[in-house]
Amino acid sequence: MTERKQQTAGIHHVTAFVRNPQATVDFYSGALGLRLVKKTINFDAPEVYHLYFGNENGSPGTVITFFPWPTSRQGRIGGGQVGITTYVVPVGTLDFWEQRFAKLGIEATRATRFGENFLQLSDPDGLRLELVEREAGPASQWAFGGVSADKAVKGFGGAVLFSTAPERTASVLQNVMGLEKIAEEDGYARFRATGDLGNLIDVNVAPMAHGVGGAGTVHHIAWRAVDDADHARWRAVVEEGGYHPTPFIDRQYFNAIYFREEGGILFEIATDPPGFARDEPAETMGEKLMLPDWYEPHRAQIEAGLTPFEVRVLEADL
Repeated sequence: MTERKQQTAGIHHVTAFVRNPQATVDFYSGALGLRLVKKTINFDAPEVYHLYFGNENGSPGTVITFFPWPTSRQGRIGGGQVGITTYVVPVGTLDFWEQRFAKLGIEATRATRFGENFLQLSDPDGLRLELVEREAGPASQWAFGGVSADKAVKGFGGAVLFSTAPERTASVLQNVMGLEKIAEEDGYARFRATGDLGNLIDVNVAPMAHGVGGAGTVHHIAWRAVDDADHARWRAVVEEGGYHPTPFIDRQYFNAIYFREEGGILFEIATDPPGFARDEPAETMGEKLMLPDWYEPHRAQIEAGLTPFEVRVLEADL
């Protein structure tokens, strides 16, 4: 067997659709304690925010991003999507999180998969999330509201992919993205990437019917590339695998290519650099609406069309 050329460290980010920016900020910053690391716009639809939440730096493997579209239809989670986004928290903190969600009136239930205990919940739009305790991964240094740094979400634990063609999805994970299959039980197969965050990916074994995109669903999952040179190698590997990646796209904070795997899930491969401090000080990231140069002349018009919101401590934490 020839040595595998490319292996992603794991998830770079996950991007989803929601409706209300304030409700989204209240949930991801207020309830989960994540940092809003970037407030910008959808470069393809400047009338819509693009909000990024992560650890103190917005490190790859910690960032979930949202397009809050007030008039969006309600989506239906199903095949061809990320079904559940998994967050990892420090060992010994799951009880804290269970009690916190109860205090905030957020319904959360316990589940077990591959010998691990999960706390599963949904955001205000129905996006499915889960928390799991693991030793791996650096601790977050961010504290906000009722979440101290020692209990804070570290970043992604991974994700559960809902595939319409699980064998095809398994093939792209192993033969293109370089993950290793490590287990299969109770209707799921588990794959492992090389990193310590966003590295465990579970996939349904039986085919699943297609979901419907819209609020409360994931648009795409992005995988990590080390740098631009590695990104170029990734594009070649994806093409060699028989897929059709997009050209390189400048997303300001990373460069991206996209392709859809045969189980219906939209994959992105994104570069770790340059990161979110490229256009504003790290200390104040997320406080100001940041626009790429080509939209800056239209700032007044863009800001006038966006619904204001604030990052705020929830009343229950005051």
